[in-house]
Amino acid sequence: MAGERLLIVEDNLIELTLLQSDLESRGYQCITAADGEEALEKLERREVDLIISDQNMPGMDGLSLLQEVKKRFGSLPFIMLTREGSIDAAVTSIRSGANDYLQKPYDIIELQSVINRSISYRRLSDENNKLKAHLKGNYGLSKLITSSPEMAKVIELVRKVAVSPRVAVAIYGESGTGKEVLARAIHTEGEGLENRFVAVNCAGVPSALLESELFGHVKGAFTGADRERKGKFDLAQGGTILLDEIGDMGLDLQVKLLRVLQEKVYEPVGSNKQVKADLRVITATHRNLEELIKEGKFREDLYHRINVFPIILPPLRERRNDIPLLTEHFLRELNNEIGKPLPGISKKAMESLEQYHWPGNVRELKNCIERAAILVEGSLIQEEHLNFISGSGPVEVPPPDSVLHQPGAVRFNFSIEEAELSPESIIEAAKEQVLAYCNGNKSKAAKLLKRSRTFFYR
Repeated sequence: MAGERLLIVEDNLIELTLLQSDLESRGYQCITAADGEEALEKLERREVDLIISDQNMPGMDGLSLLQEVKKRFGSLPFIMLTREGSIDAAVTSIRSGANDYLQKPYDIIELQSVINRSISYRRLSDENNKLKAHLKGNYGLSKLITSSPEMAKVIELVRKVAVSPRVAVAIYGESGTGKEVLARAIHTEGEGLENRFVAVNCAGVPSALLESELFGHVKGAFTGADRERKGKFDLAQGGTILLDEIGDMGLDLQVKLLRVLQEKVYEPVGSNKQVKADLRVITATHRNLEELIKEGKFREDLYHRINVFPIILPPLRERRNDIPLLTEHFLRELNNEIGKPLPGISKKAMESLEQYHWPGNVRELKNCIERAAILVEGSLIQEEHLNFISGSGPVEVPPPDSVLHQPGAVRFNFSIEEAELSPESIIEAAKEQVLAYCNGNKSKAAKLLKRSRTFFYR
């Protein structure tokens, strides 16, 4: 490593000259200063990669210079040169922020090694900070595009829980609302950013294989286990694991997950060796876990263990003022991908987006915008470029006269096929009309029905 710019601060002219000569002969560029004040003046005018300073100097000594450098220039590498026998002073310099120290008379080879090590550490630290900034920009709270009061509350919850890295978080919301995006934001804004975020879809892995997927297995644990395999909990150590669609996990595995959350240990399949679980567990589901408990499909003790810090993501139809913001965001993201100029969106097309009820939520909106951006030939996306799941155009919210809310009485207007008639189908039809009457606002509908908001999640 050569060519780096070094600032040498030494009040003894002979020692200064010799050190400068030795370092320049090894390819370094050297700037010199006779005391701390001169060093600070030169630092204001020139950028350097590292400072080498004598500790004992008249006026501003090495420790005072170190403190000023840290205050003005941050993490600039600093090596302190001390007299023989001044170990206490050397330790003080390290505690004050110096990268390293050498006693005089020093060995030039050793000094070169310390210089290279200090500069390498600084570069790795800078790269790590850039990576963290990149991750926060791509997966942090800045990815939660919103202007709605409901989402503002969600973001505030994320800020609070992110700094508590071992608190279990449960995220509830319909499919497509961005539960994994929210989980990543919690991880990214937290203290374990340098470690992994691992997501597992519990509904996407056969129940017979899910235990091995989560906890790993040893060789010979079952037929086909010809070698040891690490599980997702191993990969997420020190970081975060997201157990998505936790409501689809079988009861047998729920017992084992409960033990992990309670005792912070787990065992790979086929092993009796315990492994410490040092990570945050986030769960997510679109299902109503309280209803699953009543049906005997979910353990109540596990529910209380994962539900320490619940967060409910509102569906897109309950925050329609976010639709224009999300549309613009998705169009900007697509600009480099579709290989043509960024299209705008017509007023009529935007009105259609705002009127649609979005059963697929934010995911459906993103897919809709991506398709429209590919199809459009002009500068504006028009209504004909939009594609909705339930038809070719927006679906209007049913008018209030389908549910007449009069003082002391509510009248419903719906019909059910005779073959599908059941108490459950009547309840579901009534729930849908109450929700339509409340313009998709689950909180308002739940209050009207004297139920919790989760009553509307299926």
